[in-house]
Amino acid sequence: MPHIKDLAQLARHIAAHHGWDAARAFKAYTLDDADGATLSRTGLDLLKVFPTLDDPAPPLSAALAVSLEKRMPDAPVHVVTGALLVEGVPLLEAHSWVMVGPHVADIALFRLAYSASDPAELSRHVHRVFGEGKALYVDHWSRTKRTGLTYRPEAVLDAETLNARMAQAYRLIAAES
Repeated sequence: MPHIKDLAQLARHIAAHHGWDAARAFKAYTLDDADGATLSRTGLDLLKVFPTLDDPAPPLSAALAVSLEKRMPDAPVHVVTGALLVEGVPLLEAHSWVMVGPHVADIALFRLAYSASDPAELSRHVHRVFGEGKALYVDHWSRTKRTGLTYRPEAVLDAETLNARMAQAYRLIAAES
């Protein structure tokens, strides 16, 4: 599947699944301090209750998106799937993350990097660039390459797929409780 190269292409994918109003809101959104704090708090709260998995990105991203939609109703929140490249090398071909407007919010990145089952290249890179003890990666999509990360979107989840992943996340969280 061809990857999405810029925000305009990503907005067209959003429009295809969620309508042009959602695409316009996505392109116009600016993450302010209040929304940034809500995003961080929501991510940290989820990570406290979410179990450790080999691939936490699909259900964790869905849970983050649904939680953000409730806590930040005016923010354009979408789950995107695609590849994560580190220093230009594809390491995770089927990764998921949240886009809050043009901002990447990757709730699974550090959990994957700090786990024993992660790709070693990801672990080394994250430890070198970010260090220990990080929980949620948030950055403007255009600036992620500064950290050696490239998020290469291929699809935007539709509501049905998002709901299915959220149901999976709920079952995982309930099993931990």
